[in-house]
Amino acid sequence: MILTRFYHWYERQIEKSLLISAIILYLQIPHSLWAFQCIYGEGFMHHNIATDFLLYGIDTLELIPIIGVTSSLIILIRKKRVK
Repeated sequence: MILTRFYHWYERQIEKSLLISAIILYLQIPHSLWAFQCIYGEGFMHHNIATDFLLYGIDTLELIPIIGVTSSLIILIRKKRVK
């Protein structure tokens, strides 16, 4: 009974949480593009491949949560439209 109420509350809140996460992650996209340009272009810290990877290459890992959060939001929006 308590768990059921919690699950219903959590389901109502998950959309807001995903939306906030999506906004934060989408704000990272320009930064990731800038980092990509720094690695392969004339970035100001383009001196050492190890430094480049540690400072900029790890940004590509943000693509995984961006895809996951976007997929989850699409599923929630579709589920709301069906109701």
